Amino acid sequence: MENTFLTQFISISNIETIIFLFVFIGISLILKNMAKKKISFSTRVLFATVAGLIIGFVIQAVSGFVNDPSSVSFVRETTLWYGLIGNGFVGFIRMLVIPLVMVSIIHVILHMEEGTHVKKLVQRGILTTMGMVAVAAIIGLLFGILFHIGGDANAIQQESASAKEIVPVVTTLLNLIPANPIEAMIQNNIVGIVIFSTFIGLAARKMQKKYPDILSSFIHLIDALHKIVISMALMVIKAMPYAVLALLANTIAQRGISSIIEVGKFIILIYVSCGVMMVVQLCMLAIYKVNPLIYLKKSFSTLLLAFTSRSSLGVLPATIEVLEKEMGVSSGTANFVASFGTTAGMQGCAGIFPALLIVYVANTTGMTIDFSFFLMAVLVITIGSIGIAGIPGTSTMAASVGLSGTGLGGYFSFITPILAIDPIIDMVRTMLNVSGSMTNAILVDRQLGLMNMEIYHNKTIDLEKADD
Repeated sequence: MENTFLTQFISISNIETIIFLFVFIGISLILKNMAKKKISFSTRVLFATVAGLIIGFVIQAVSGFVNDPSSVSFVRETTLWYGLIGNGFVGFIRMLVIPLVMVSIIHVILHMEEGTHVKKLVQRGILTTMGMVAVAAIIGLLFGILFHIGGDANAIQQESASAKEIVPVVTTLLNLIPANPIEAMIQNNIVGIVIFSTFIGLAARKMQKKYPDILSSFIHLIDALHKIVISMALMVIKAMPYAVLALLANTIAQRGISSIIEVGKFIILIYVSCGVMMVVQLCMLAIYKVNPLIYLKKSFSTLLLAFTSRSSLGVLPATIEVLEKEMGVSSGTANFVASFGTTAGMQGCAGIFPALLIVYVANTTGMTIDFSFFLMAVLVITIGSIGIAGIPGTSTMAASVGLSGTGLGGYFSFITPILAIDPIIDMVRTMLNVSGSMTNAILVDRQLGLMNMEIYHNKTIDLEKADD
């Protein structure tokens, strides 16, 4: 009789599982020792990244490079336990998103200097975000056309995938308005939460002038909550190296080599396209007289967390923290632009990815891609990027919007092989999403003349020691 206690409840029934758990514990102890020796946070995260890659490939090798690693019991058990650390970390981060955004937005508005224009911030933030996602769409389309992605694919797929229901853009915009703030929190409607928090902040700021004595208690409460939430975020961020180790090992271990090879060209193209878009971001920083090398150094840990966690929303607290404390971006811009970027204008998931898919399906079906089709695709992708929540799995919605908007919705099943390896391509997409939010915030702050360049040029601060 099978011992269900070990196989199902404890999920430790193989010697391989025990070995890989001890390997993880051993590397974790090394990371802890590195922290005691005051080795920099970024170095520890990089070490965890390399170790995670090696563990993932070793698990694949021990399993015999099977097509479906999840069918191997020790792989299933090992990744389940690794997920406790990796997914648990992401869960803690996401736990803080709602209180962080709400408290930070209210705190920012209450302490804004007289003459600060919220309207200009919103306008510049939206225009910059949507403009950059349009550029991402163009890059994705151009690379797909240049390398004829999908031209050698089979038009008939063995498996099928169904498209998500397409919501009209007007309905999407209407849904962003938080008719029920509690529901907006449950659904992670970050833009809705920003709107609601902005109304509270503006109302409190207005009443502060009329009733300063009454509002003083509320202001002190918000100030205290802001300190507490930031401290909580930094406490969680300290565990980032361990989470990166687990998340990356799991991602590599859970994907079969054959499934990766099958759509290898698509994987290479999306990584190259995202790399080119990051170069565009760095060029934009240079145009606004912001040193790109400093940006890369100070954003490294946050981008690496985005790469391994695959959650733009989950990285939001770290994104805002780095923008404010290390890059000198004003609190208002950091909170608004970064928060908005988790819901709209994601350059990876809602820009480059659907663009490549459109070309892939068009070439697979033999459709001609002319200028009018190209222009329509850019418009559809840019508008469709509104309302895509920044959590793992939203790529399917972005694909549905892009394909349906260009008349290719009926061929959605053709992208099944690509969706099968989504975690592999989602890592670089999410990293580009977060980098886009950060560079957008910097660009907007430079346009408004609010960015503190002295902080930006100062030596990188260890986030673990920034809890003050």
